[in-house]
Amino acid sequence: MTSNLEKALGFKLEAFNYLYVLCDYETLLKRNMSLEKFVDLCKKKDVKLVQYRDKISSLEIQQNNLLYLKSSLNIPIIINDKIELIDFADGVHLGQEDFFKIHKDKKIAIKLLRAKIKNKLLGLSTHNEIEILESNSLDIDMIGLGAYKNTSTKDVDTILGDKISYLAKISKHPVCAIGGVKVDDIIENIRFNVVGSAFLDEN
Repeated sequence: MTSNLEKALGFKLEAFNYLYVLCDYETLLKRNMSLEKFVDLCKKKDVKLVQYRDKISSLEIQQNNLLYLKSSLNIPIIINDKIELIDFADGVHLGQEDFFKIHKDKKIAIKLLRAKIKNKLLGLSTHNEIEILESNSLDIDMIGLGAYKNTSTKDVDTILGDKISYLAKISKHPVCAIGGVKVDDIIENIRFNVVGSAFLDEN
């Protein structure tokens, strides 16, 4: 049976370590990189998913940037946190605390979310075995798992390192490795390498 994620991607998830790139708008601006340049790099590197994160722009600019990414790249564009922008994206990725803001019972939170986003993609960040086992019973499409390694952009409490492969194995959902991941990392049981600023060094 084809999963919701496979439908959105347009192919079966048979391999591992596909490329999933974070488009952090603030980082792009700091690096003097245009969205056009970012799109070119995605095409060159055969990126399968993009997550757009923007803590600085107005909703209107974010909306325009999402529409630009969607029209320029023939892949799912996922919005980070901003459920109010779901109409302009193919899915949303949320952290554990974002779910609690919706409802303290995650299953109810998901019901409320699904009413809003319908069958668009829904990703959840996880950091340990308990959170993964809990996510196995939730109506989500994938999990982010990390941090894999130390990262310069975020203060991280737990570094999973090689343990990430064991943890990924217990997930029912496709696992996206986050935190210090590089484009060509080969990580066992990981469907997607989620690459942030390291991706911008590829050009």
